[in-house]
Amino acid sequence: MCAYLLVAEDDPAQAEVMRRYLTADGHDAVVVHDGRVALTQVRRRPPDLLVLDLMMPGLDGLSLCRILREESGVPILMLTARSGENDLLAGFRGGADDYLTKPYSPRELLARIRALLRRSAGQGAAGATTLRVGAVTVDLNRHEVRIEEQPVECTPGEFAILAALAGSPDRVFTRGQLLQHTNGVERDSVERSIDVHVLNLRRKIEPNPRRPSRLLTVYGVGYKLTATSL
Repeated sequence: MCAYLLVAEDDPAQAEVMRRYLTADGHDAVVVHDGRVALTQVRRRPPDLLVLDLMMPGLDGLSLCRILREESGVPILMLTARSGENDLLAGFRGGADDYLTKPYSPRELLARIRALLRRSAGQGAAGATTLRVGAVTVDLNRHEVRIEEQPVECTPGEFAILAALAGSPDRVFTRGQLLQHTNGVERDSVERSIDVHVLNLRRKIEPNPRRPSRLLTVYGVGYKLTATSL
């Protein structure tokens, strides 16, 4: 799959190595070294995927991620030397779809990128291409979500969770099962990241996110999507 990738990395040497690997893999890769420049570039030419270093001059990666999540559903792979669970969860709360800690191997980087691009393209979906659960509609081919025919912008990770839940209404998915849909190749992922994605989804699809009636918690087990709307 050939894609246009934007790499925001302030280390020129590391960024060049990354660019060469991505180009060799068949992608069109553009490198920038400043967060504000990255924001301008995304707005000028939205990439198929953004590889974003957390520690960026001008505008740090987490702040940039939050800004973009107000404007775009572009897949974001966050790079950082911070590997603590709280750091991972902060990245997911900010809107990152995947999180890779340094040092990493180029092969792992490519694997993460390929997985995100596949999810973003909605590949691998079997059976029905449009899933409806009550007021929630998930179009797998168009990678679109609608609530009562109103479009809802979702990140690739959020979309993957919603597609899994909508594919089996009222089935309870554990966090581990949902993790396989959202971050199947992530060794560093934690199941608590699913809670962050669910929290973000509720803000987008629930009439009252504090009292969810669609995306429900089954305590001690996981989550389910139901057609019941209270």
